[in-house]
Amino acid sequence: MSTILNTNGSELQIPELIDRAGFKCAVFTADWNPEVTHVLRDGAIETLHKAGVSDNNIFVQAVPGTVELVNAAAMALKHMPELKAIIILGCVIRGDTPHFDYVCRIVSQGTAEMNARGMAPVIFGVLTVDNQEQVLERAGGKLGNKGCEAAVAALQMANLHHITGALRYASFRS
Repeated sequence: MSTILNTNGSELQIPELIDRAGFKCAVFTADWNPEVTHVLRDGAIETLHKAGVSDNNIFVQAVPGTVELVNAAAMALKHMPELKAIIILGCVIRGDTPHFDYVCRIVSQGTAEMNARGMAPVIFGVLTVDNQEQVLERAGGKLGNKGCEAAVAALQMANLHHITGALRYASFRS
């Protein structure tokens, strides 16, 4: 995902969907650290609305924690083939034990494996931070809202999948 720093402080550019009518997206949010994850969720949904996506095309579901995001996304890929993107949102704050490392490894590896299959893109909107200050900077603070950025990535990847899906019928040399 890009950051507000990559846009020189300007607002995020919300891409226009190539297939707005066919765009369906699932947003899974970890209920752990809800004061953060709900801000990310609301930012993602607001961004999808700005792109013209209706509530009827956005499936929103909470899961207990960040690890469970992987299972939720995998189930959605299996049982919701009409999805054009999946956004997973969570927040893991480093503590005094290795739990942070285990959770981050599970969710990042699980997301990478799902994305490597080339089905609907699974957008990693999980904050992995050292402290509360970094959380606040990324959940509506000076570094923007990473939920919004995750939604932009979902829109961009849905467009890419739409374009490349059409290429199977085109000659590469024409």
